[in-house]
Amino acid sequence: MGVRNYLVEGVSCAGKTTVATELERRGHHVVHGDRVLAYRGDPVTGEPVDGHAHEHHVWDVAEVRRIVADHATPRTFFCGGLRNFARFIRLFDEVFVLELDRATLLERLRARPADEWGAAPEETALVLRLHETREDIPADGVPIDSTRPLAEVVDEIERLTR
Repeated sequence: MGVRNYLVEGVSCAGKTTVATELERRGHHVVHGDRVLAYRGDPVTGEPVDGHAHEHHVWDVAEVRRIVADHATPRTFFCGGLRNFARFIRLFDEVFVLELDRATLLERLRARPADEWGAAPEETALVLRLHETREDIPADGVPIDSTRPLAEVVDEIERLTR
């Protein structure tokens, strides 16, 4: 939906939803990918699958393409985690990867409500492994230190997208 489109990615607890909410508060067009684009599917084919495995958390590629093609706003920020970013990453003008150290990640995971993804011990272990291996993160993204105060993080994203 933007003339320019940006993806904000990162591991669980990196701050994607928090950044998205602040970008919205500042008047930007934001697509909360985990809320409006996500479903359980095969990351290669897009075919729906049963279950709740992390590797099947994908976004609807056709819907991403539709939103990107609509140039009604100057900038659109897509925020969230997904396993099939390779299917449409070239549609984005830039990808920002929210980065944080292991200690901050652990602190944020421990603060998660028990019913939120990442709070269960096996989910925490997976998030920590993914943080270490970076296997779920776009390799060429612009790193953004998300351990800083939220205003500074969003200020930097805004500066980089002007």
